[in-house]
Amino acid sequence: MAEGATFFRPTRTQTYRDTMDTVDCVIIGAGVVGLACAKTLAESGREVVVLERESAFGTGISSRNSEVIHAGLYYPTGSLKARLCVEGRDQLYAYCAERGLAHARCGKLVVAPHAEQAGALDQIRAKATANGVHDLQRLDRAQIAELEPALDAHAALLSSSTGIIDSHGLMLSLLGDAEAHGAMLALGSPVIDGYADKGTVVVRAGGEQEMELRANWVINAAGLDAVALGQRISGPAQATLPQAWFARGVYFTLTGKAPFSRLIYPLPEPGGLGVHLTLDLGGQAKFGPDVEWIDTPDYHVDPTRSERFYQAIRAWWPQLEDGRLEPGYAGVRPKIVAPGMPDADFRIDGPAQHGTPGLIHLFGIESPGLTAALAIGRQVAVMVAG
Repeated sequence: MAEGATFFRPTRTQTYRDTMDTVDCVIIGAGVVGLACAKTLAESGREVVVLERESAFGTGISSRNSEVIHAGLYYPTGSLKARLCVEGRDQLYAYCAERGLAHARCGKLVVAPHAEQAGALDQIRAKATANGVHDLQRLDRAQIAELEPALDAHAALLSSSTGIIDSHGLMLSLLGDAEAHGAMLALGSPVIDGYADKGTVVVRAGGEQEMELRANWVINAAGLDAVALGQRISGPAQATLPQAWFARGVYFTLTGKAPFSRLIYPLPEPGGLGVHLTLDLGGQAKFGPDVEWIDTPDYHVDPTRSERFYQAIRAWWPQLEDGRLEPGYAGVRPKIVAPGMPDADFRIDGPAQHGTPGLIHLFGIESPGLTAALAIGRQVAVMVAG
């Protein structure tokens, strides 16, 4: 599409395949990962259109997480999660400094409340070191009390490269960078379906007026809907799709001031990192997320779940008083493995993986997707460059 051009929307009497626009790159989904892809591709000189079904960007997974910049401690060595988290963390800190984006390298403590759990910290440290994370410090009870007097734990790991970020400010900046290099964002444009055709991919988008776009590259960054969308894009890639699973995590906010200056994480649990304490940039503390497997995305917060939160938190903060937890919000993880199975790696599936030219699927982009967003964008740009 030439500079300054607009979408051509054919009338009902015209044939879509004869009149549809052809663009270089279409990105489906304007969350943090989709916008990072848009920024990177646009800056490399690609023509980019981002299709977003909602009326604003970043209203899905990207607005319902802990806003943590992860260090890269937990992920299997050699996995995409491990590599892209570490790369993305460094890129994200540099990007925030360059753009003046609100963030804080506050650090976090991974705690073992009891002596028999201390060996798990050694395993985490060994994995983190293999992943390229070399700033972890092992702390004993006395050292923990020096840093966080309210924390009751036998041992802990201090991760000084963990931080927090304003995710909305980040997405606004990514969008601004993309648009400054010619990218276009089409809100209220849900992708209905698509098909592979002569080395390109055609997508049909709804909205006020239905349209079709032919693209040299389509990047499916639809988050929770990525697998379902893949099922609606006909071509060889349909045979390689994973099954989608959903795990809801709820957050409870703490009334009053928290006695902690760092993030506090328990040992990881199946499906997540356990009920942990995070702080926002204003100092407000929240706890979560827990793990609850559900059939379809649902953001309901059951106030009675606070009972298990109190129990989990008091394992390392026994002074937490009754009545201080209030229902906050919920997020849903886009899982691609069933309950009880080991967590899956990110899947960045291009033609080499699935056989459909011009199509890249991003599957299972849960945590640390926010941290890894810029690195994911670069990986997608490398695949597009060929």
